[in-house]
Amino acid sequence: MAHGFKRTRKGITARFERPEVRLLQKLFSDVATTLEPEPREDADPLESLVGWDEEVPEPEDPAVRRLLPAASSDPEQAAEFRRLTDRTLREGKTAALRASSLALESDPVLLTPEQAQDFARALNDVRVVLAARLGIESPEDAERVGELTDFSRTETVEDYMAVVYNFVSWLQETLMTALLKTLPSR
Repeated sequence: MAHGFKRTRKGITARFERPEVRLLQKLFSDVATTLEPEPREDADPLESLVGWDEEVPEPEDPAVRRLLPAASSDPEQAAEFRRLTDRTLREGKTAALRASSLALESDPVLLTPEQAQDFARALNDVRVVLAARLGIESPEDAERVGELTDFSRTETVEDYMAVVYNFVSWLQETLMTALLKTLPSR
């Protein structure tokens, strides 16, 4: 079983069983794939190469909409902001997911505070996607999902996702606690 993150003299460290590593790497990979922009048939190849998009539609996938929400309730402002930032946001999230997946290759996992921040971002993005897939919209939904913590008692795909969501939430909590201990004391 995983030993959550803790701060040590060497950095922020955690230990995982091989199946947990594979699970986390698969989750990071799946979210990175989910963040890939939807291909457009009318896209200009040169514009795509340099990262200039004249129009960037709001994502259709509800999980991606949660990862990349509209920046304004004004549709014109939201569209302009999305056009200017969508690619950079996707690339930054994907980079954090890939770096976190790579960090899992060492045993124990040893992170600098900067790497730990990327790992925290990656875990958060996984949680956001799982929350969207599980339909977590209210505190009651979160309570319902929070009750499922034992893999051996999962009967449905939703049960399994809920257990994974709770595992990732716990892991993120241990990481944030360790990161808080790296802050200078006043």
